[in-house]
Amino acid sequence: MRLTAALLLLASLALPAPALAQDAAVKAGVDAYNRGDYAGAMQAWRPAAEKGDADAQYNVGQIYKLGRGVPVDMVEAEKWYRLAALQGHDLGEANYGMMLFENGKREAAVPWLERAVANGEPRAQYLLGVMLFNGDGVARNWVRAYALMLRASAGGLDAATRTLAQMDQHIPALDRQQAQALAQRYAKETRTAAVPVAKSTPARQAPPVAVARAAKPTVAAAPPPPRATGSWRLQLGAFATPGNAERLWGQVRTRFPGRQPTYSKSGQLTRLLIGPFPSQAEAEKACGAIKPCMAVQR
Repeated sequence: MRLTAALLLLASLALPAPALAQDAAVKAGVDAYNRGDYAGAMQAWRPAAEKGDADAQYNVGQIYKLGRGVPVDMVEAEKWYRLAALQGHDLGEANYGMMLFENGKREAAVPWLERAVANGEPRAQYLLGVMLFNGDGVARNWVRAYALMLRASAGGLDAATRTLAQMDQHIPALDRQQAQALAQRYAKETRTAAVPVAKSTPARQAPPVAVARAAKPTVAAAPPPPRATGSWRLQLGAFATPGNAERLWGQVRTRFPGRQPTYSKSGQLTRLLIGPFPSQAEAEKACGAIKPCMAVQR
């Protein structure tokens, strides 16, 4: 029995929203994208991507992957995801691994999927689980395949939940028990990795378009901002995959000094709330150009 990771399914798993960034040009592209001006988004992102901005490279990959204002082009999407992945861009790594799989480069996809799995990415867990079950580009391992599918299902991926039902018909009960224990260990390791620590990464080949960035001047450390109070918070979207809410906070946290995230469950969705703010007016002002963003009282 073989599981099928349908390419149409994998295409639907691509995150439609672009990566947020501090760079002004990349941010202008995000604003254009959110307005549906995909040509304007590409005009802003392409030069930044060619200069080595990893967020811009990932976003250009998304444009080609999803066919936003351009014909769908998997070769171009793979190229730009690769450049972002080589710079350690989390979403770039995940999408590059999945793109390699879609383009028939199964063995080459494995190390990039493994990196995304280590970051708790449900789509990568699902795809690598299918590959491990089938022995497709990697040695067959039903215990690990089932464990990864459990993690992807726990991350809110409906396709993984349906695939588990298929696996149940073929994987022996003892293997499934071992997989349960392994999935619990993976969950614990992912939570530990989420704690901010000094990060050491292996040396990577620099992308040919990367440019050197000027060193930041040394300045005296600023005092911590005063503790914020109030009953108002910002809602920055609702996510079927909780990890995507956490990833978005990691991208925007520097814009909200002194504020803290709250991950509020509502049915199958996780809302990212940031606060507190003393009034609705101050909360709405803090939204700035970030979209979607709205003030809510809690």
